[in-house]
Amino acid sequence: MNTPIKATDSGWRGSADGWLEAAYESLIESGVEAVRILPLAKRLKLSRTSFYWFFKDREELLAALLERWRAKNTDSLVNQSQAYAESVAEATLNVFDCWLNPALFDSQFEYAVRSWALQDPRVAAEVEIADKARLAALTGLFVRFGYEALPADVRARSMYLTQIGYISMNSHEDLLLRMQRIPEYVRVFTGQEPQARELQRFYARHGYALAEQPVLVSIASGS
Repeated sequence: MNTPIKATDSGWRGSADGWLEAAYESLIESGVEAVRILPLAKRLKLSRTSFYWFFKDREELLAALLERWRAKNTDSLVNQSQAYAESVAEATLNVFDCWLNPALFDSQFEYAVRSWALQDPRVAAEVEIADKARLAALTGLFVRFGYEALPADVRARSMYLTQIGYISMNSHEDLLLRMQRIPEYVRVFTGQEPQARELQRFYARHGYALAEQPVLVSIASGS
């Protein structure tokens, strides 16, 4: 989808945000090689020279794109891991909000940046820094609820690497089925049983009701 972006704020020059949004959409759709000044100018229906009112060069635009990714995905995950919760199960559900709410965590952006990192060692280093910050935040979540350092680290890694696996595989799972699996994920990652009220609050945040959850077919029973 090559949707033209409306140039605003600065008239015929567009705006820094407009150029950055065009870069973001190109990265998502076609990878970092598509994030080039002339194609972006055509996308925005602006002159190529107007780009230089806002960015020194392509490298500065790419740096801004990475900063947007850090602010969107890493900061949101860290903030959710530190959000108020009465129990470790509820704290885990707060983190799960990231996986289901694109306003908190942009999985397409994450996939695109990780793909970019395979081509650029500098971006790979940024991804490594982000992974460490996110894992530290999730480990801190478990420590806050009384887990020893090693179990906290392992549980944090299990939670985080499971989701990164979903993203890296570009997995598309039926959301209703995924919502049904949420309580079991909480049990696996925390060793604790989520309370009904905690699950109800979580489901309500994402527009689901418990009655809407599908029934998994039992292979063992054949039912």
